[in-house]
Amino acid sequence: MIRRQWSWLLTSAVLALLAAATAPALPMVQGNTDPEPPDRATADALDADASRATVETILQEQEQLLRGQRFTYNPGDRRDPFLSPYDKVKEGEGPRPAGIQGMSLDEIDLTGIVADATGNLAYVTGSDNKGYFLRPGDRIYKATMIAIDVQAGSVTFREQVDDPRQIKPYRDVLRKLVPNEESRND
Repeated sequence: MIRRQWSWLLTSAVLALLAAATAPALPMVQGNTDPEPPDRATADALDADASRATVETILQEQEQLLRGQRFTYNPGDRRDPFLSPYDKVKEGEGPRPAGIQGMSLDEIDLTGIVADATGNLAYVTGSDNKGYFLRPGDRIYKATMIAIDVQAGSVTFREQVDDPRQIKPYRDVLRKLVPNEESRND
């Protein structure tokens, strides 16, 4: 019983000392023992100005963050750590280059095969109605010419395919010369 009384007395003394140490000090007017009450209107105005300034600062920081002004990253010669190395840019994506390199297999027609001193050339007509000469190894959009067969009158292209169901990531496309309607009637 005595032990409980001492613990209550000690606990209340510690709490009283903590309350006295953390209580705000009130200004005293010289010669008057009554504490001076703070001006409520002035305190409210100061609190309102401080809260407005805090809100304005938060809004400005959010705008800077959304515009990308606050945080920037300049990778230099290093890779961007925020992009996955497994999500590489796929070949053929993005803006197409000008000319024959920007045309797909569906956009070109085999018009002829030409033999010269350096080898065989395929003459193709593009979607821009211009003619182009291609050699084996020349690239077009997502495809490469791999062979020209003069006897069969055909050209073989190897097209890159993004189909996970296929074993090979490419397919070989054979384009044949088709005789004109005029030459068939003669």
